[in-house]
Order: sequence, then structure tokens, then C-alpha cells
Amino acid sequence: MLSLPYKGVIGVQLVVTMVMASVIQKIIPHYSLARWLLCSGSLRWYQHPTEEELRILAGKQRGRSKKDRKYNGHIENKPLTIPKDIDLHLETKSVTERDTIALHYFPEYQWLVDFTVAATVVYVVTEAYYSIVKPSQEMNISVVWCLLVLAFAVKVLFSLTTHYFKVEDGGERSVCVTFGFFFFVKAMAILIVTENYLEFGLESGFSNFSESAMQFLEKQGLESQGPVSKLTFKLFLAVLCSLIGAFLTFPGLRLAQMHLDALNLATEKITQTLLHINFLAPLFMVLLWVKPITKDYIMNPPLGKESVPLISEDTFDTVRLWIIILLCALRLAMMRHHLQAYLNLAQKSVDQMKKEAGRISMVDLQKMVARVFYYLCVIALQYVAPLVMLLHTTLLLKTLGNYSWGIYPELNSDTPGENSLLPSSVYSESPPADGKMKVTVVQITMALGSLKNIFTPLLFRGLLSFLTWWIAACLFSTSLFGLFYHQYLTVA
Repeated sequence: MLSLPYKGVIGVQLVVTMVMASVIQKIIPHYSLARWLLCSGSLRWYQHPTEEELRILAGKQRGRSKKDRKYNGHIENKPLTIPKDIDLHLETKSVTERDTIALHYFPEYQWLVDFTVAATVVYVVTEAYYSIVKPSQEMNISVVWCLLVLAFAVKVLFSLTTHYFKVEDGGERSVCVTFGFFFFVKAMAILIVTENYLEFGLESGFSNFSESAMQFLEKQGLESQGPVSKLTFKLFLAVLCSLIGAFLTFPGLRLAQMHLDALNLATEKITQTLLHINFLAPLFMVLLWVKPITKDYIMNPPLGKESVPLISEDTFDTVRLWIIILLCALRLAMMRHHLQAYLNLAQKSVDQMKKEAGRISMVDLQKMVARVFYYLCVIALQYVAPLVMLLHTTLLLKTLGNYSWGIYPELNSDTPGENSLLPSSVYSESPPADGKMKVTVVQITMALGSLKNIFTPLLFRGLLSFLTWWIAACLFSTSLFGLFYHQYLTVA
């Protein structure tokens, strides 16, 4: 019979992980949510006109001889030009799986979305397992899946940002650097705001982390004032926040443009309302941590002289998690409206071209139309990656912060201040004579217990609350600036 430490390694969670790894390899390539979102038939893209169609519209026929081609305005070394005010109407076609093969960043988009689905399923199964069995000596493996999702999302955003830096002529590089410095200053200002206004719990979490680390070092016979000073900790957070802000700059700017186009495209009032809620969703997330507006008002409402809290603090924390998840679900549901609004930019560019005077080459016209569909997956990634980061940062906040999914959570003996990972019986019931393998497992278990004594739920609550709030704040700041830019500056 396996001993207790082995059960923590070879158990239900490992089986779930192995099954999901097999699903990713065998099933998801055939039943992909990422591919379904693009290829379900609801998205239509504009095909670029062929050279023969443009010749017919321009009234120029390709002559058989070189003299005839020169007479029609075509020279061998010079591309054929057509009037910009040509009566051109683009044909549309539903996006199919064959069309997605040539899309830029399609493998990255498909992997991020499908792996996120797999990680979310693993998280749900693991949460159900923990709520039923309540294991006390196992590491929650869904945390690893969530961290991998965040790593893939950041990697994709970093890749897209470096792509903007490679553009020589455009001003994308300056925009990224400017917003990076802006978010660095903004993060430094936010980090000095007291907990009376923004209740992240960073101060208490860092104090708990420093005390636990000093106690651990003292047990090892080392004298230390702490692993890191508070100034260094906040400076590191500010640098991380500036990078996140730079990565989310163009996703926010693009979201603003798609939001305006989607509003013009929508005809039903309910769709327009959902689009407005979707755009303001990051603002709602930001306000959830502004203590005077939400928590103080709900827990201590102004009802005369007496103060009667409507809900408990634990219930408010749980409701906050559910609100973020529901807003993320709404953003996913509105994804097709935004992508269709982006695909309509092809016809919009042609209509704008018709208002201009002069001529344009056939190749430039075809590139202008084809470029929109070619970068569809780039736009999809800019829409999905922030959503994925918000969702899985929230899931990590729930698990590592020791929150509950129940609106009226039961009294839990494991408070954030309790740091014990394993009972003392684990160490006393594992004599060294049982074999080297068992001793090794016990040592690893003790090491993990020591780490959990240092990295407490109180620390994770403060850190992950701040990161979740910051991602939403960056996304809303950039999208609000993009809304102002596309609504007023481009018109002017």
C-alpha cells in the first residue's frame, strides 16, 4: 500500500493531468474551440479583386501585343494603375478552415485558446475534487496549469509587441515606449496609495512574507533583515506593471476601434447594450477594489444612524471573483461582433479610397484589401490574450488566496494567516529506515511545507489582487485613449 506522501503525487490530479494532455494531443486538433470561433460560418471576410476584374472595371483590356498593352496604360516594368474612384464592390466569403491556414499567427492563436480551455477544464475538475475530497496534503496542480496559461499569454503579447518594434517607418515603437513609461509612473503612484482607498492587501501580505522569511532564515542559522526591502519589492512590481502596460497598449487601442465599428454594425438594442457593458467591463473590475466606492458602501451602507452590513467580507470577496468571471464570459461572447467589425475594415478602406482623387496600382489595392484578413488572428490574439490573463489571474487569486466559490461560504479553519502545509504526523510517521525513495519524498514534502510557510495566502491575496486590478486598469486606460483617438483625433 502506498504511503501518505506518495498519495500526494500519484493521485486524482495526476490522472486528470495525463487525461487532459492526451485530449490536447488527440482530440482538440479535431474539435478546436479556437477554430470554431473563426470558422463557424458567422464571420465573413472580403476577398481582394483579381487583376482581370480590376481591368474590366477600369475599362482596360489586356492587349495581345506589347503595343496594345502600352496603349492601355500598362508598361512591362511599371504596374498598372486604376482610378481610385472606381466602382468597386468587394465579394464576401465565410471563413473556412482552409482559409485560416495562411493567416499570420494562427498556430499561436489556436494553441493559446485551446490550451486555455484545457487548463480551465482541469481547474474546474480540480476544484470539484477539492470540494468533495478536501485533500490536505496535495499540491493543487491546477495552479501549474494556470501559470502555464499566463506564461503563454505573456509570450504571445511579447511576440506581438516585438513585431511592432520591427516596423521602421511607423510610430508603433514610440507608442509602446511612451505607454511603458506612462504605466511605470502610474504604477509607482498607485503603489503609494494607502489601503483605505485601494484594498489590495499588499502591505499586510508583504509584512507577512518578510516575517515568515526571517523566521525561516533564523531556523537555518542565518541572520537577515528580510529577503528584500519594501522599496525594492515595489520597484520590481512597478517594472513588471510597465511591461504589462506596454504589452496591453495595442490590444486596448485596437479594442476601441473595433468597439466603435461594432456599435455601427449592431442593429439590436440588446447587442448595443452588451457591447457597451463589454467595453466598460475593465472599469467595473477596477472599481471592485476601490474601497470607498464598493466595499465600504456595500458593507456599511448609509442607512441612518445605524450601520447594517448587507453582506460579510468573505461574501464580498467571492462576489468580486464571480463578477470578474462573468465579465470575462461576456467578453468571449462578444468576440465575433468585434472580429466582424474588424473584417469590415476592408470595405471601409475601399469606400474611403473612392472619396480620394488620383490613381492607385492594382497591387497596392489588392494588398490593402487582403491585409485585413491576413492579420485576423493577430487581432484575435489581441482580443483574447488580455481576457485569458484576467480569467486565470482571478482563478489563481481564488486558489492561492484561499477564497471560496460559495456566496455564503462556510466557516473555514484554514485562514490566510495559517501557514501549515502538512501535519506533524507526516514527519513523525516516516522513519528513515523505509528506504531512500521514501526519505526523498518526505524531504521534498518538508521543503514544500517550508515554502508554503513563507509564501502564504495573505501574500498571494495582495499580489494577485493587485495584478488582476492592474491588467484591467491597463486595458481600460488604453482602450479609453483609443476611443478618444478614433472618435475625435482621426476625424480632426
